[in-house]
Amino acid sequence: MVSTIRWESGEDGVVLLTLDHPGRSANVMNDEFARSLAETVDRLEAERDRITGVIVTSAKKTFFAGGDLESLVRLTPDDAERTFTGTRALKRSVRRLETLGRPVVAAIGGSALGGGLEIALGCHHRIAVDDPTIEIGFPEVTLGLLPGCGGVVRTVRLLGVSDALVNWLVRGQRRRPQDALEHGLIDELAADGPAMVDAARAWIAANPDAAQRYDRKGYRIPGGTPASPGLAAQLPAMAAVLRKQLKGAPYPAPRDIVAAAVEGAQVDLDAAFTIEGRYFTGLATGRIAKNMIGALFFDVQAAGSRDIGDDLPPLRKVAVVGAGMMGAAIAYVCARAGLDVVLKDVTLEGARRGAEYARSRSAAAFSRIRPTAELADLAGADLVIEAVFEDPALKQKVYAEIEQVAPDALIASNTSTLPITLLAEGVSRPEEFVGLHFFSPVDRMPLIEVIRGKRTGDATLRRALGVARRLRKTPIVVNDSRGFFTSRVIGTFTNEGVAMLAEGIPAATIEQASSQAGYPAPVLALMDELTLTLPRRIRQETAAAVVAAGGDWTPHAADAVIDRMIDEFGRVGRSGGAGFYEYRDGRRARLWPGLRDAFGGTNSGVPFEDLKERMLFIEAIESVRCLDEGVLTSAADANVGSILGIGYPAWTGGVLRYVEQYEGGRPGFVARARELAARYGDRFTPPESLLLPGRTSWR
Repeated sequence: MVSTIRWESGEDGVVLLTLDHPGRSANVMNDEFARSLAETVDRLEAERDRITGVIVTSAKKTFFAGGDLESLVRLTPDDAERTFTGTRALKRSVRRLETLGRPVVAAIGGSALGGGLEIALGCHHRIAVDDPTIEIGFPEVTLGLLPGCGGVVRTVRLLGVSDALVNWLVRGQRRRPQDALEHGLIDELAADGPAMVDAARAWIAANPDAAQRYDRKGYRIPGGTPASPGLAAQLPAMAAVLRKQLKGAPYPAPRDIVAAAVEGAQVDLDAAFTIEGRYFTGLATGRIAKNMIGALFFDVQAAGSRDIGDDLPPLRKVAVVGAGMMGAAIAYVCARAGLDVVLKDVTLEGARRGAEYARSRSAAAFSRIRPTAELADLAGADLVIEAVFEDPALKQKVYAEIEQVAPDALIASNTSTLPITLLAEGVSRPEEFVGLHFFSPVDRMPLIEVIRGKRTGDATLRRALGVARRLRKTPIVVNDSRGFFTSRVIGTFTNEGVAMLAEGIPAATIEQASSQAGYPAPVLALMDELTLTLPRRIRQETAAAVVAAGGDWTPHAADAVIDRMIDEFGRVGRSGGAGFYEYRDGRRARLWPGLRDAFGGTNSGVPFEDLKERMLFIEAIESVRCLDEGVLTSAADANVGSILGIGYPAWTGGVLRYVEQYEGGRPGFVARARELAARYGDRFTPPESLLLPGRTSWR
């Protein structure tokens, strides 16, 4: 049988246990590891009299990668008993390690996330290499899970309920070693790997009777148990904060983490492990974790691992044309990635203002940005990203100027809606023209939409994907269409929310429905952030293009609302200080009371579930159409793009996974879509492709 743990004994009696799963790039918590750990602990107990201490380290780049997601994503409720039994066995092995009666040190030379940190917490002392690329934390909640191998229980007992929940568990923070030291789960830092192991041996020699703090007589949980008056007084406020964060959305993991922490703090250690295991099992065998793991791990992995070859030309100098909000932010992320950047605007003053965006974030990045108003300064750029006003004629004029001074550069447009094929009419080499659609705020949003025009070449697409990789962005690749994928689909969401207002549904109810559906921003608040003039301009351009092509344009129920907001009330959104919301000192204050008089607000006859599902369904249906039309070429890109780019609720697993996981599967989705179409309009009519009998999955 394969062993995932190597054993080395030293003359000083210290056993070095090296986690090293053969044939894998990372150590994971699977059946082979569970068996190896149990066998290793058996041997440690049998040879205890000859052992002075134990060091647990890793041969991989990371310390330990956590749970085996390939196995976790396949779990169903039928696997509940097996899952609970398996996690209990793992916890028993870690518990035997920490009660061995010998000092045990975790030597963390790489990232320790999830299960890796849980193993480290089962040691008496934790030393990490002081490397800023190392991450330490419990990201399970971001995949719909909780730490199931003692992570909740041990963190609570080491730090206290409040500290454990706020700083480690509920939000899934990933901390650098120095930060983890300050927050109490790392005990010591070392300069490098050899120094780390030397420090571990020194600690063992100095602490022959080491034991976990919570195993020592008289130990009390920091901050007390939930029965303590001080903590009891804090719990309602903590619960209120959690409710505010979740906004009624169906994310059970944060709630279960809090429950496991609070309940576990009131019982003995073994009972606490059992409580944690039950909550973990419920999440791991449930649908939401399966959806989130599928989208946020496997689909993201698929999107980011495209083969771009090893023959790409070097990328050293980038020019960004247009120093507005988007251009300035794009320049910053390019400089942050170590590239030399020229940021050009019409005036030098404008370019300098754009460069200031980088100064406030990173002095090193700011030093790599050269603001300019001179076209000649673009010479020698390997990549030029255009980020000027959304006007085809203006953009094409800019491309002609770029080609004069940077004839060999890859030219990319950051347009969010204009067809790349149309814009490519302004360049002499359309095969070397591509769309690179960044999302705001650029430095925080992980997605980039790579748009392939009709004449964009394969080599150009690979270069664009290479840019995404250099900027550490997750790319999705879409074919050309007005609005592409993300802008086209998010437009159906915002239109649906505004159409509800036209139906007389109270604005507060609309906002609550979008929040409880799981959207990160309520729909009317999002409209204000986008600025109401933007969707109107996009609508007018699209309508003109449809009519010019000989088609008929059908207005949406949302159009009249937006037009009245702009033309009658002068409310254009947050940028204008007034939109669907009122603003004070630039901050959103409350929904505009005038909405009720302007559009009604007494329609309480629409089921609340319909309001939520109208937004979820309309985006899913439009995404299916994008797939049918060839705008999208993979389900992974659809799911990743919808969650990371336009805020589709992560609990669904993405727009296409939502269709498949809806109650009753695809037939259930089709039946519900027909119900919505009958009640609210033909836009909910399911695409014909969903009715094909032989097509059961996009994956």
